[in-house]
Amino acid sequence: MQLKVGDKAPDFETQDQNGQPLRLSDFRGKKVVLYFYPKDDTTGCTAQACSLRDNYDSLRQAGYEVLGVSVDDGKSHQKFIGKYNLPFSLIADTSKEVVEAYGVWQEKSMYGRKYMGTVRTTFIINEDGVITDIIDKVDTKRHAAQILK
Repeated sequence: MQLKVGDKAPDFETQDQNGQPLRLSDFRGKKVVLYFYPKDDTTGCTAQACSLRDNYDSLRQAGYEVLGVSVDDGKSHQKFIGKYNLPFSLIADTSKEVVEAYGVWQEKSMYGRKYMGTVRTTFIINEDGVITDIIDKVDTKRHAAQILK
């Protein structure tokens, strides 16, 4: 099932980088940037996270909470956050429940080899839990600008 603008964002219950429970519904009443990325501490994912970090104050002033999601575990997320001083939570979706619920766990191809992985996608969710924008052509270096447009 492909999510689209106007759909209710699938709620989830999972853990953040510290093993603390985290639900999308905990953010009801706030706008959420829910961004999915392939892997901690890789070139594109680092550029994307740093764009959000460098513009975090502007995102917060615009009323956004930022949540990153990858299938990496909490320990990997903690190192990534520490290395780049990221001010937002990263969801450790090791069970792949969240990436599958949002339709971003898909077949990919690199050097002719096919494999399953996370397709870099960002969902903007309003205060009522409805998807208001989907960014599927992410500019990793200018991602915050894409959100704040």
